[in-house]
Amino acid sequence: MMMSSDTQPKVVFRLSHLGDVALATGVLTHWHETYGDTFVFITREGNAPLLDNHPAVVKTVGLSETAIKNGWFATARELAATYAGHALVDLHGTLRSRILSRRWRGPVRRYPQYGLARRLYDRTHADVFKNILEATTVPQRYAMARDPNPPDAAALGPRLYPSCDERAEADMRLIDFDEHKPLIALHPYATHPAKQWPREHWLGLTALLAGSGMNWFVLGRDDKPLLPGHERDFTNKTSLRETCALMELADVLVSADSGPMHLASGVGTPVAALFGPTTRAWGFYPAEKHDRILEQPLDCRPCSLHGGKRCNRGFECLNAIEPETVMDVVREMLTHTRHGRPDETTPAD
Repeated sequence: MMMSSDTQPKVVFRLSHLGDVALATGVLTHWHETYGDTFVFITREGNAPLLDNHPAVVKTVGLSETAIKNGWFATARELAATYAGHALVDLHGTLRSRILSRRWRGPVRRYPQYGLARRLYDRTHADVFKNILEATTVPQRYAMARDPNPPDAAALGPRLYPSCDERAEADMRLIDFDEHKPLIALHPYATHPAKQWPREHWLGLTALLAGSGMNWFVLGRDDKPLLPGHERDFTNKTSLRETCALMELADVLVSADSGPMHLASGVGTPVAALFGPTTRAWGFYPAEKHDRILEQPLDCRPCSLHGGKRCNRGFECLNAIEPETVMDVVREMLTHTRHGRPDETTPAD
């Protein structure tokens, strides 16, 4: 390990969504193992549990929505005073983080967002901007806050650390499942409806899984569970940490482009990810060698950064991906897994 000359914890700032924070966890591990760095991580209070048990994180500061939205100037001033002299690593790059940086009493580092390239690619779909963006993933861009030449994307994948108690709780929830059959986790939800695979397709996939004799379960949080009341639908029934522990037990996660897609990567579970309005250029693709991306080669993609725009083509990008296609991908992925973990004895594709 190359030890850092600065033994004081650095302060990392990243609010936003669950997936954005998950994508930072592998970068923290990389910096910790390479430089000996430790961190105080500032985020929204709902995201804070993701950092539990992380070997590089000495403290997590979970901010309430009131502190973020209604009193940010006072919150920024208090944070700057509390951590005076510590280095700030701004992994957010918004007006709020700029306000915090202006008040910070120590060095400040930022990551390249490629904001201009993103906006121009969104408008033009020109290859010159696509190539700039596809050259790095979001974790690689985070790492560039310290390393101008970041390591390969696979070396910076999310890293989450469920506890023994959380693993035991997940084991109990699956106690009636046949441990000799493949276990497939399904996350059918996304923040933006445009990124959701159709409900009837998800139901078709559950029927195919059941017909093939595979174990499956649904997880996540949503106002409309996929199968309300069904014994295999754990929607809204698990904490964030137990959700991670359940994913760790699965052989494969099938998911929309969403935060839990990155949680699965963080516990070493291969992901079959369904991408529609968003694409590789935005930097959020899973990067592990056994992950698979299902998408349609449509010239209208990407139509937005987060999938929030209206669609004049009936969301063909996702609707055209059939359950049978996803099932074939799941079967192929299972040839590379053993006991719920990537089988490192199997050659990579």
